Amino acid sequence: MCCKNLSEAAVAKFAELDQFIDGLGIDRNDDRRQGCLIQVLHKAQAIFGYLPREVQVHVAQKLFLSEAHVSGVVSFYNYFTTEPKGKYCIDICMGTACYVKGAEKVLSEVERVLGIKADTNPTPDGLFSISALRCVGACGLAPVMMVNGKVYGKVTPAKAVEIVNEYKKLG
Repeated sequence: MCCKNLSEAAVAKFAELDQFIDGLGIDRNDDRRQGCLIQVLHKAQAIFGYLPREVQVHVAQKLFLSEAHVSGVVSFYNYFTTEPKGKYCIDICMGTACYVKGAEKVLSEVERVLGIKADTNPTPDGLFSISALRCVGACGLAPVMMVNGKVYGKVTPAKAVEIVNEYKKLG
């Protein structure tokens, strides 16, 4: 990766990713190139927080794969994101059971408190992002809100604000 115009933090992140990829011992003729792609993308997302085009291009070069192949994998799997997320990712289930039990009000209140809309950019401080999900499979706990994968059930708008405020304290 050309380090021109990159911050020190970005250079360090690319170096960490390179160390991980180099540790796999993959060369141009290695049949494991495609098989390691998802593992490498998970690591890259853990390092960078998301997978911008520059990171995808870098991974493609390091694994001797086409940029289109890497981009196709990133866009296929819901886990991968090409947009930055907050430190605390708030997911609110909008599946039928949650919706019927008031998830829309929970979502509106969280959006109001944080000053951002779901499925857009994180808060200006980078602490929070909000996603509206179709179903998380916890219908008996409806409405459901998750923060970084931790499930909160039977959430009211007031309870959602309490939860958000707890994470604000953590910074």
